[in-house]
Amino acid sequence: MKIFLAADWVNLILVSWKASPAVLEPHLPDGTRLDDYHGDVFISFVAFEFRNTRVWGLKVPFHVNFPEINLRFYVKVNGKRGVVFIRELVPSPAIALVARWLYNEPYVSCSMQAISDVSEASIRVRHTFRHKGKQYRVEVVGTNAPIIPGTESLEHFLKEHDLGYGKSRAGNILTYRVEHPQWSTYSIQEYRCDVDFGEVYGSKWSFLSSQEPANVLLARGSEVKVFEPVGE
Repeated sequence: MKIFLAADWVNLILVSWKASPAVLEPHLPDGTRLDDYHGDVFISFVAFEFRNTRVWGLKVPFHVNFPEINLRFYVKVNGKRGVVFIRELVPSPAIALVARWLYNEPYVSCSMQAISDVSEASIRVRHTFRHKGKQYRVEVVGTNAPIIPGTESLEHFLKEHDLGYGKSRAGNILTYRVEHPQWSTYSIQEYRCDVDFGEVYGSKWSFLSSQEPANVLLARGSEVKVFEPVGE
């Protein structure tokens, strides 16, 4: 597989909820099954920043540093763990167009902003975006003393995946590889998520607005390589 994109993914907020398998199963690409952690399946709302982005080795003007927000869940194929996306939000129509063309992923463009404030003691990360005229926000504050969670932890399960799975336009499974080292995380001090999930993603996801998350984490991030998809 050829490298499509290389970038630094930094300050990743992951807000995760337990979900009913019946809610997620209609979104499974053929050949995948739900992955679970101690019998529970999860869906995650993820917000992070792309920095120093290169597409096929080249920096595209005005598309080097930008935020992304996605809603995803966790699957397996022949024991290999990966993620499937419900929808991905980016600030540029051009980014959304290229991603839909190459990966057939559900990218949508909207007005977005990411702000990070780092001090010796703490790190504050806030993402805002607009949808249908309304503004939404997710924000966390963490202790600036990152650690790498153990491989048996829920945090490891949620943040460490090297495969993405989707569907081709013909309905076949698409697989693409994502390479990065294990990410360290910050201990969460404060958390706020003001998002109407039913409005943004559809009524079946409205339970996320009222249900308490099972886990909130802030990962430091690293350089990442995303490879071109392969169909089966």
